[in-house]
Amino acid sequence: MSLLHDRALAAAFDRAAPSYDRMTAANPGYHGHLRRSARRLGLPGDGSGLSVLDLGCGTGSSTRALLDAAPRATVTGVDASAGMLARARAKTWPSSVSFVHAPAEEVGTTVAAGPYDAVFAAYLFRNVADPDAVLRTVRGLLRPGGRLAVHEYALSGRAVHRTVWSAVTSGLVVPWGRLHGDAALYRHLRRSVLDFDTAPRFAERLRLAGFADVRVLPLPGWQTGITHTFLATRG
Repeated sequence: MSLLHDRALAAAFDRAAPSYDRMTAANPGYHGHLRRSARRLGLPGDGSGLSVLDLGCGTGSSTRALLDAAPRATVTGVDASAGMLARARAKTWPSSVSFVHAPAEEVGTTVAAGPYDAVFAAYLFRNVADPDAVLRTVRGLLRPGGRLAVHEYALSGRAVHRTVWSAVTSGLVVPWGRLHGDAALYRHLRRSVLDFDTAPRFAERLRLAGFADVRVLPLPGWQTGITHTFLATRG
């Protein structure tokens, strides 16, 4: 199948938004892993005085993870899907949290243009048409020395992890999507991981985009070798 991109992908997420939180809640470790990646940003002082961008915030699960890690930070969530953002905005947030509707490629031209002390991007880069362009955008949004954490399904490169991902998504995730009328989106999500960079390749992509101090950290549970936290700073 061909992957969804841009407006077609945003529209698919719009349609899936009503059931999306129930699907992620059924994924063992989903929210715990987001919190772990957010903590790995290492924001000092509970985030006091810091401005953080949650790029590709979806229904707000990553935003909540950021607040758990840095409750005193100012957090701006940005997403291309109006439906997902509507779900995020309907939740209870402190006044330090705001949301902006925009594609990742265009965030620099919106009220969310920053600059930021840190950027958190969860499950974003495999879903954009040009990840290098988005990385350039993110680098431009960060203050010098600003921190980036990317939480992403990026396979290790080992055959066993590719097999596990294929089995889990074919047996559970795609059938969920079919049951809820969102088969095209969940087929895309399955395929997007298989077609995306391996973890070492994405780390190299970060370096080529001008990021420094690039590190790749694993996550526990069944997603070991499947989901990683990528940490970097604006060089």
